[in-house]
Amino acid sequence: MTASAAAPAVPALQDSAFLRACRREPVPHTPVWFMRQAGRSLPEYRKVRAGVPMLEACWRPDLVTEITLQPVRRHGVDAAILFSDIVVPLKAVGVDLDIVPGVGPVVAEPIRTAADLDRLRPLEPDDVAAIAEAVRMTVAELGPVPLIGFAGAPFTLASYLVEGGPSRNHEHTKALMYGDPVLWDALMRRLAGITAAFLRAQIEAGVSAVQLFDSWVGALPATDYVRQVQPHSAAVLSAVGELGVPRIHFGVVTGELLGHMGDAGAEVVGVDFRLPLDEALQRIGPDRAVQGNLDPAALFAPWEAVAERTRAVLAAGRAAPGHIFNLGHGVIPETDPGVLTRVVDLVHEESAR
Repeated sequence: MTASAAAPAVPALQDSAFLRACRREPVPHTPVWFMRQAGRSLPEYRKVRAGVPMLEACWRPDLVTEITLQPVRRHGVDAAILFSDIVVPLKAVGVDLDIVPGVGPVVAEPIRTAADLDRLRPLEPDDVAAIAEAVRMTVAELGPVPLIGFAGAPFTLASYLVEGGPSRNHEHTKALMYGDPVLWDALMRRLAGITAAFLRAQIEAGVSAVQLFDSWVGALPATDYVRQVQPHSAAVLSAVGELGVPRIHFGVVTGELLGHMGDAGAEVVGVDFRLPLDEALQRIGPDRAVQGNLDPAALFAPWEAVAERTRAVLAAGRAAPGHIFNLGHGVIPETDPGVLTRVVDLVHEESAR
């Protein structure tokens, strides 16, 4: 395999409902998967992760494979997403960080100066060899079910690095972005290179699609996003475009940014739960598939209410040239797994009519 070639396409995979929807082709039913479907909502996940720190689990191919497969077995979803974390490539290039339970990623030495930036080296394939092996093992087990790889977008990674961890106001991040645009641009370019290399490694190992997560980008006004963030996300998406797998671009609280996110180049734009899909499509444009967008908290309502809202999302998604049913954010850990399974069944039944 050459450095620029993805793994050979499997015909059954390419004909899957998920990949067909990504390509805006006719589908036998609306495909469905859930962000954070492999995780704390599943008792089998809690069992295999017992006593294993999150980042350690991400580097164990056998554990990654098992955890990634669990929601496919249980729910019958149309795609799997690789068990990993958006800070994995940062850890791989030597950033001193840890995922603290109940807090999230915590960076020991935040990056706020040009000297700090020197500590952020490029990502090499050998840095994530264990992740690539996990992809290969998982693909072999999944058969005709597509595997989605993912990475954190440059802005969200920058926010963790500059703040030193999760932030409500992103004050250090915005201070750097507004106060030293040259350093900000250099940081974002460095992160775009790391992210693109991480996605490329996953694609070359065999994932069928990739998702670029921009968890914190909704903290920005549209003008700042267009000027100082979108070009770097577009650079990531462009860097893997030649590899021929569908690209999904998702952020949270991004209603005012959706059109610009669509312009970044992904085939699919994910929509959070705050905006109906048909309205989101007007902002994104008709040449993109959409993904979403049931409110994760709605899964705690009585089943009749869950079913009603699921049908409403399906109805709104019919306006799109391609629709992948998902939540408008990740599965909440306390979610009843049985409800997720019922949603999958309902989506398949209603959309196949």
